[in-house]
Amino acid sequence: MTSRGRAVLGLGLVVYAAAWVFGSRALYPVATGLVFAVAVAVGWVRLASRRPHVSRHGAARDVVEGDDVRIELEVRATSTVPPPTLVAHERPGRLGERRVELDRVARGRYVAGYELERVPRGRYPFDTVRLTIEDPFALARAETVQGEPQALVVYPRLVPLERLFSEGGAHAQEGRRLLLQRPAGFELHSVRDYVHGDSLRTVHWRSTARRGQLMVKELEDAPRDEVAVLLDGDETAAAGDSFDIAVRAAGSILLAHHRRDRRCALVVNSAARETQAVATEATWQRALEILAAAEPNARTPAFALLQANGGVAARSLELVVVTSRVDVRLVDRLVQRALSRHAVSLVYVEAVPGPQPQLLRLQAAGIAVAVVRSGHDLAAALGTKEVRVA
Repeated sequence: MTSRGRAVLGLGLVVYAAAWVFGSRALYPVATGLVFAVAVAVGWVRLASRRPHVSRHGAARDVVEGDDVRIELEVRATSTVPPPTLVAHERPGRLGERRVELDRVARGRYVAGYELERVPRGRYPFDTVRLTIEDPFALARAETVQGEPQALVVYPRLVPLERLFSEGGAHAQEGRRLLLQRPAGFELHSVRDYVHGDSLRTVHWRSTARRGQLMVKELEDAPRDEVAVLLDGDETAAAGDSFDIAVRAAGSILLAHHRRDRRCALVVNSAARETQAVATEATWQRALEILAAAEPNARTPAFALLQANGGVAARSLELVVVTSRVDVRLVDRLVQRALSRHAVSLVYVEAVPGPQPQLLRLQAAGIAVAVVRSGHDLAAALGTKEVRVA
C-alpha cells in the first residue's frame, strides 16, 4: 500500500466515524467507497504480482563508441490476473537510471524499449530489472526484481592504418623490415651431462661443481611477442577526452599489426595492469574488451613496466608506447632501449597544450614520435610519415 493508499484508507475510516457520530446516512456510502477502493487496489496488485519472466534484447550486440543503442524489454506475466500498470526500472552502469512503462501487446506479454544515445566507450553492467506494479490511482504498489544481469560492451572506434608513422624516414632501417632483424632469445630449459663436441660456453658451472663432472645447459628458444603496445593509463595525466583518444590510438596500432599476422600483445597500465597476447581472432576480441573497459586509474608510472623484469613490454622485440605523459624517467628507458638496438616508438596524446622538450630528445635518439591532438584526424597522425616536433 502506498502513502496515498494509506491516506485514502484513513480518510474512509474518519468519514465512517463521522457518519456514525452525527448519524449521517449520506456519508456511509462515501466511507464504504473509499475503503473498498483501497481494498480492491491492494487485492488487484497482490494477485498480479507473481514473478514474471523478463528478457532483455540489444545489450549483447557489438557496439562502437558513438553509436545509438536500442534496448528492448519483454515481460511475460505468470499470473492469471493482468497487472494494472507495469513499469520497468533499469540502470545501465553509469549511464543513469531508465524508467519505461511496458505496453501490453498480447495476453500476458508486455514490451517496452528505450534509447541510449551516443554511448561512450566502456563496459556497462545491467543489473536485474526492477518491476513496479501499481493500480491506476496509485493506492497500492508491489515491486519485484527479475531478469538476468548482462553487460553492454562499447568498443573503441578504431581507424584502419595501411602504414605506420614508425615505418618511414630514418626509422625504416634502410628499407628493411624490423621483423628480419629479430634477435634470438633463449632460456635455460635444463642441464645434462657433457657430450664430446659440446661447446664449453654452454657449461653450467654451478651444477658441474656440485656433481663433480661437466654439465652443460640445454637452451630452448624463448618465444617473444614481436610487438607490444603499451597503453599508459596514468590518472594524473588524463584530461578531457585524451585517454579515449589514447585507447583508439593503441587499438588502431594493435589492429594494424594483427592484420599483418604479427604476434603482438596489449599491455594496459591501469590499476588492474592487464596484458593480452593477440594471435587469433578470439584473443583479438579479448583485447578489444580490455580496451573497452580500460580506465585511467594507474598509480604506477609507465617506465616501471619497462624495467628488466617488467614483463611483456620489456621483453618484446618492438615496443609502442601510447601516453599523455612524457617524463624524464620514461624517456631514459626508451632511449636505453633504442641504444640497445630494440625498436621503439611513442605516440604522445596531447592532454594539455604546451611544449614537450622530451619529445625532441626522443627524436634525437632515433625514436619515432607521433603527436595526436583532440579533434585531429587519428588516421593521419598515426599513418603518415613522422613529423618533426617543433
